[in-house]
Amino acid sequence: MTEILQANSDGIGQAAELLRAGSLVAFGTETVYGLGGDATDAAAVASIFAAKGRPRFNPLISHYPAAAAAFEDVVPSGIARRLAEAFWPGPLTLVLPRKAGSHVSQIAAAGLDTLAVRVPAQRDALRLLAAVNRPVAAPSANRSGQVSPTTAAHVLAGLRGRIAAVLDSGPCAVGVESTVLDLSGARPVLLRPGGATAEAIEAIAGPVEIGAPPAATDVLRSPGQLASHYAPSLPVRMDARGAAPDEALLAFGQPCQGADLVYQLSETADLVEAAARLFDGLRWLDAKGTRHGARGIAVMPVPERGLGRAINDRLRRAAAPRD
Repeated sequence: MTEILQANSDGIGQAAELLRAGSLVAFGTETVYGLGGDATDAAAVASIFAAKGRPRFNPLISHYPAAAAAFEDVVPSGIARRLAEAFWPGPLTLVLPRKAGSHVSQIAAAGLDTLAVRVPAQRDALRLLAAVNRPVAAPSANRSGQVSPTTAAHVLAGLRGRIAAVLDSGPCAVGVESTVLDLSGARPVLLRPGGATAEAIEAIAGPVEIGAPPAATDVLRSPGQLASHYAPSLPVRMDARGAAPDEALLAFGQPCQGADLVYQLSETADLVEAAARLFDGLRWLDAKGTRHGARGIAVMPVPERGLGRAINDRLRRAAAPRD
């Protein structure tokens, strides 16, 4: 049985107790809902993989209430400190060398010599992390490969009965996962576009290399690098200029012709609004389309700039060939 906790002092206190006892609790951040487990407890982290059905070679992000707490587990460079000052709390994950003596379990890092760390911006998440007083590993709170959750109801749709509780803090404001930036090498590498734009990062860190998608045999340096990910059950077709009669449509701006079943990301082509509505739209079209006999989801073009990069990254993963 999964308990629904309200994001008040009692609910946050109860959620913290559950996490410290090794149970799993989903909680909202500004990006998506995370499936939290004590990152220092290998058994708790293993239960995250089990609940999600997540590939074990995909490392997890550890969440902290403040930069000082995160930097107790990693070795921060000067660039890392400047980025943390600018973006934390916020939707930026930094991959940094693991510090000797870090208590984060090896399974949370998939055995790597680096850790992915973040300080989220959502107020209730920060209160929860402060109450736990340990790093909390928290991938998106959905079954692996499915659409990420932006409400407590989304979490329950996929994980009810598989986790101890959901801390309901309302819908997520950003709606796509955090940007992941690898600072463990000679120069910054963008591993995953997300809520912090590459342009804003480069204004502080200088030129950022765009990481190539990993091959099937590559060691993954961060979460969110699997090619087929965030996938609804219906096939996704990107850059659609029109929709076939048997396709549902994910619209951006003025809807193209042909579709009866339409979900609008942003009528005004606002990338921030579109990002916040993306996962909800994929879920809605997948459920409605399946019931109405649709054979796929057509997605209108989204510009490859700012948050559009993160939106297109998720859509490309959703459209990737299935095994």
